[in-house]
Amino acid sequence: MRVQKVVVITGATSGVGRATARVFAERGCGIGVLARGEDGLKATAADIEELGGRALAIPTDIADAEQVERASAQIEAELGEIDVWINNAMTSVFAPFWQITAEEYERVTDVTYHGVVNGTRVALARMMPRDRGTIVQVGSALAYRGIPLQSAYCGAKHAIQGFTESVRCELLHDRSGVHIYQPEVAARAIEWAADHPYRHESWVGATTAATILANDAAPGLLDRYLALTGVKAQQTDEQEDPRRPNNLFGPVPGDHGAHGDFDAHAHAHSPEVVLSTKKRLFGLTALGAAVGLALRRRATR
Repeated sequence: MRVQKVVVITGATSGVGRATARVFAERGCGIGVLARGEDGLKATAADIEELGGRALAIPTDIADAEQVERASAQIEAELGEIDVWINNAMTSVFAPFWQITAEEYERVTDVTYHGVVNGTRVALARMMPRDRGTIVQVGSALAYRGIPLQSAYCGAKHAIQGFTESVRCELLHDRSGVHIYQPEVAARAIEWAADHPYRHESWVGATTAATILANDAAPGLLDRYLALTGVKAQQTDEQEDPRRPNNLFGPVPGDHGAHGDFDAHAHAHSPEVVLSTKKRLFGLTALGAAVGLALRRRATR
């Protein structure tokens, strides 16, 4: 079966990853699906094939660099050269920092941050010699502003932001044909996150998107505002079952699909993120102009 493009998606069995796999499948792509859960892998592969794509589902812990390397080699051997690699796998612990164990914190960092590093490394190893390809890091508003109860996740997302900026600069320096992007999206990770307060998590997508703007304007004031409102805003009055399964150290059984509890709160567009993006672009333009002026002045001395 001939495929249009070969795409790899980590954490592809639910939420953003699952929805992305479906879109590429409709375009006739070959899709390497990397995740831990067998149920989700089978269901995602069935979706892809039904929609006209070709699926290769490989059980993979994205935090394990050797597993990621083996999976990428298998994908290229069976589907062809990788055109697009999407780093989407993530996990979290929903709790105050001092209630999160060292083991839990390390696991969140390994999956959410090191998983991106591992995926980017194996993708670049194949794309750079060909001088083509695209890497996408599924980002978050929390890459730009930390909020209470999510220190592990926010720390990992901040790390991805800095990592991606560094690698993008290096690719530009080498005039590489490989491109790397980090779009900001609201993800479903919180639904299966480990938690310690045992209260059902609430949607905070619009709130966290708005903080991108407020953080640049008055970070100290925003700290105080989130201290007063951020903890309560992320929880409902419903008690969480302490026996509820989570995906921190292993997959949650079953097929969880592309949709979740927060669908009713989701929007196709976020004015806060758009304004923030334009603001950062304006800031970069101003910075570029200032650097150019400084260089010209230096050259005339």
